[in-house]
Amino acid sequence: MLLRDVPVMDVMVTEVLSFTPDENVQDAMRELVLTEIDGGPVLDEQGRVVGMLSTGDLILEEARLHLPTVISLLGGVFELPKSKQRYESELDKALGATVGEVMETDLKATLGPDDTFETAATLMHEHGLDRLVVVDDDLVLLGIIARGDIVRAIVLEVDEPASGDGKAEESDPDDEG
Repeated sequence: MLLRDVPVMDVMVTEVLSFTPDENVQDAMRELVLTEIDGGPVLDEQGRVVGMLSTGDLILEEARLHLPTVISLLGGVFELPKSKQRYESELDKALGATVGEVMETDLKATLGPDDTFETAATLMHEHGLDRLVVVDDDLVLLGIIARGDIVRAIVLEVDEPASGDGKAEESDPDDEG
């Protein structure tokens, strides 16, 4: 079987650092730092994925807010709506004290356990993601696959060419074929 056809359930990490929406942001940040992980899924009481928390969400708390863009035109002052929405969103996140207030709720992509490496790599590339959650049909977390898992599998495949049984074939000196 080609690597791109391998189901993600064969390589996904099943022991996943996860958070709950009501968890304290500082505690979550501490866990990420101590485990040297950049992010993890946020789960509701039933274990369903409701968001993702990443170090990028936490850095936003410390970043300067982008003030709304104001335009003065013919004596009138106008705020650009998108600029004001961005400011309000960033302000809400910066003031958030719980994971639920700072997490990313837009799950751009998820995987099922039978989806392939090729699908995972494609989704990561298309959406600029470093990790994808693997969920069942009810969005219950089964595992996670990260870019590093894909790179590791590619390197291992290159280092150990596959034969029918997953071991490198040995050549027979008596074989003329």
